[in-house]
Amino acid sequence: MAHTDKPKILVVNDDAASLLALTSLLDQWADESNYTVHSARSGQEALRQVLLHDFAVILLDVNMPGMDGFETAEAIHQRARSADIPIIFVTAFLADEIDRLKAYQRGAADFLFTPVIPQILHAKVSVFVALAMKNEQLKRQAEKLSQRTTELTATNRRLVREMEERRDAERKSHAKDEFLAMLGHELRNPLSAISSASSLIGMAGANSETVTRAKQIIQRQSQHLSRIVDDLLDLSRAMSGKILLARKPTDLSNLVGGCLETLRATGRTAGYRFSVDLAPGWVDGDPTRLEQITTNLLDNALKYTPAGGSIDINVAQSGEDVVLTVRDSGVGIPEELLPHVFDVFVQGAISIDRSQGGLGIGLSLVRRLVELHGGSVSAASSGSGQGSTFMIRLPRTEPVVANTAPQNALGDGLGKPAVLLIEDNEDGREMMATMLSAHGFPVATAADGLQGVAAALAGKPAAALVDIGLPGIDGYEVARRLRRDPATRHIRLIALTGYGLAEDKRRVMEAGFDQHLVKPVSMDQLLEALVPAGVQAADAA
Repeated sequence: MAHTDKPKILVVNDDAASLLALTSLLDQWADESNYTVHSARSGQEALRQVLLHDFAVILLDVNMPGMDGFETAEAIHQRARSADIPIIFVTAFLADEIDRLKAYQRGAADFLFTPVIPQILHAKVSVFVALAMKNEQLKRQAEKLSQRTTELTATNRRLVREMEERRDAERKSHAKDEFLAMLGHELRNPLSAISSASSLIGMAGANSETVTRAKQIIQRQSQHLSRIVDDLLDLSRAMSGKILLARKPTDLSNLVGGCLETLRATGRTAGYRFSVDLAPGWVDGDPTRLEQITTNLLDNALKYTPAGGSIDINVAQSGEDVVLTVRDSGVGIPEELLPHVFDVFVQGAISIDRSQGGLGIGLSLVRRLVELHGGSVSAASSGSGQGSTFMIRLPRTEPVVANTAPQNALGDGLGKPAVLLIEDNEDGREMMATMLSAHGFPVATAADGLQGVAAALAGKPAAALVDIGLPGIDGYEVARRLRRDPATRHIRLIALTGYGLAEDKRRVMEAGFDQHLVKPVSMDQLLEALVPAGVQAADAA
């Protein structure tokens, strides 16, 4: 029943005069009692009306031809929609007890005897009309309550979600605060050592052995600082998808073997039992990034395995993949932290690293770099004290036949190319120039872009190392000017920047540089970058 509808009364009687009399009586009180009256001349018509409308009460004549009142009542109450409609039987004679019992069994709510007394008709009908109105009111209240319940449930869900998001944000914020505190700690340690060693070198009366040891400390701690900064920058680039991979077919077993040799040379592997099984496995990857992945995994195993423990390293082919597995007998990973070991800024992962030192970003970087190569990484551990296993899967590619033709190398007695270094940082310029000179390169220097262009025109060097962030004109403009002038167009231009994003490399190459190196630059990187210039110089000679 729609909310705006008045309660409806159905009068069923086959006798037209009786039907008119009853409906007329009811119509007198319709406005006052707030109901409407419908009529039907037979049981079948009454059933049709019941299908179309909801009725507050039905006045049903018992004695009708064909389908009598009892049969009609039974049919009405068999339908689910009309099963609860109260029926008042109208009869012309006083029914005996058996008939009355039969009527109640068929669903009678009450009886009216003809001739009908108007006051009794009004009283009885009013009861059912009032009941219908009360039921409708209750139904509306139930609907409102249901709607309110739905709204409250939705609000509650939203509040729960907001509370969870707030808690998650607080956890992440707390984790980042801890990470930054640890970063400060990690940076202060090497900086403190470098500062102390520098003061020691400057002290009057410091003997040569002390100075040598201080220099070694400075070198070692500088490399440590460089690794921290590299990891931070690389993780940031990897998280934003801005690392540009220089892919080429690479034998992962050779690369892993090289990383192990480097670790052995630095003394990191002393005191550990190593089991190494490296089968050839070629992948299409960036060798520098693959070395980073391998070194981080090996560092992780060494960090969390006490001296005397064992580390197993395996490279093997598995279907369409090459699989690198690093297994250690170390401290293991608690079950609750296992799903989070590759996450960034995760409380658990940070707390693992806190006891051992380190920022806990190495494994996050491993995952991002592996995913950039189209591979996957997984970790397994039986729990604390049970050791850990890390597995890298990379898509396999076809092997490449090695080129055995001899290559020209720098320092083969044919002379080193002249190099121009354009760098505004005085300490950086002096140190790099000293290193290049120590390796036999004739070096000229310039402190800004305009001086650099003038020095290039005057000296015609074979190669120029150009810092991008120069005063006056920047490194991009230096490259453009040198490329425009026929006298300097041949110079090999190598950019030195603090940024390694794909966009930075694109800008560098568009300006006319031949190569892009990211600071801090090791001597090995410089020598490798200058090889083509050395070859050109040798060919010219």
